[in-house]
Amino acid sequence: MTTTVIHGESLGKRYRRGLHVETGLRHTIENFIRSPFSAFRGNGQESFWALKDVSLEVREGEVLGLIGRNGAGKTTLLKILSRITRPTTGWAEIHGRVGSLLEVGTGFHPELTGRENTFLSGAILGMSKREIERKFDEIVAFAELEKFIDTQVKHYSSGMYVRLAFAVAAHLEPEILLVDEVLAVGDINFQRKCLGKMGDVARAGRTVVLVSHQLNQIRRLCSRAAWIDAGLIRSEGTAPSVIGAYEAAMFSEGLSACDHSDGQNLVRFLRWELEVKDSNQPHVLSTLGPFHVNFQVETRKPIHRGVHGAALLNAGRDIVWASAVDSLELSPGFHTFSHGFPSLPVRPGAYFWQVSLWEDDQQLELWDCSPEMIVASEVHQHPLDEWSGVLNIPVSFRTLKREDLRA
Repeated sequence: MTTTVIHGESLGKRYRRGLHVETGLRHTIENFIRSPFSAFRGNGQESFWALKDVSLEVREGEVLGLIGRNGAGKTTLLKILSRITRPTTGWAEIHGRVGSLLEVGTGFHPELTGRENTFLSGAILGMSKREIERKFDEIVAFAELEKFIDTQVKHYSSGMYVRLAFAVAAHLEPEILLVDEVLAVGDINFQRKCLGKMGDVARAGRTVVLVSHQLNQIRRLCSRAAWIDAGLIRSEGTAPSVIGAYEAAMFSEGLSACDHSDGQNLVRFLRWELEVKDSNQPHVLSTLGPFHVNFQVETRKPIHRGVHGAALLNAGRDIVWASAVDSLELSPGFHTFSHGFPSLPVRPGAYFWQVSLWEDDQQLELWDCSPEMIVASEVHQHPLDEWSGVLNIPVSFRTLKREDLRA
């Protein structure tokens, strides 16, 4: 059984915000004379909880992704775990050497060179000089800073800062690696290198906690995810299910809930479910293989010349697939409309089914199915969200020599 290396219990962090104005002694005395009790009411500041009552557990070798809006509390949680800030409430136990990469230049001394900061960071992690020397050339090569390694880091650009900081954090082999959304500063080639290195770190059995708005990064690297919202953990579980719930919530905000819309309740869709071999999750599609989607409808009158429509919408409510079946003859009672798919190779995320039933030109029922469908199949996409398309197809690749082509 794997051991727990990070354990947080009821963690909370409270900050103060507001305008603080130094009024000087004269104004202070005048204010006290006018209102003696105002001195005890503070200076217009108010407190807010950046993190409140968060409990989590991360096991050895696990890769945990933290997702959520900006300002939700993700970075605050990492700062508590990396001992940069103290929690207002609760406590956390961390077992092992921690390497953190929370923001550009964290832990670097601006007056020291890249070389000196590398040895300093290694010493802070508890590594010997010999261990650091053994990794030093690899770190410099990864960061692509051979010409600038003996330059003071205060002269580095933000991209150079990030490259060296990540290289140090990933190569000096901390037992626990905490990484915030700093990789967005680097260029695409460097981000690709970082993702590869993060994968190596994860496969080596080290523990990683990763904050990223690139949800495909979380899907690829993380076995588990936690969605932090307004300082609270709103959802925690497998990465595909948590990301799907997060995407569904983000895209559904501001949209009014669509309910059944038939005139006299003579026809009503009741429920929907997926029929997938060896799966007991009725609303989660975790395979690229065949499946059926079933919609149960109740009719309280005979229907002649019926037309059944079905559509699949993505989280932005764009049509991904749609179909219509006509010439239906339905007697009163319960019916199941079953659509068989050989495959649905769409990118993982949240999707919505919309179904309808018509008789000639009269709409009898229209339903935006609830809950949404979560596609949690294996990812075969570009690691960066901006290069990920709508399809998620496993594609084989090979290189051929010229003589192979001739053959």
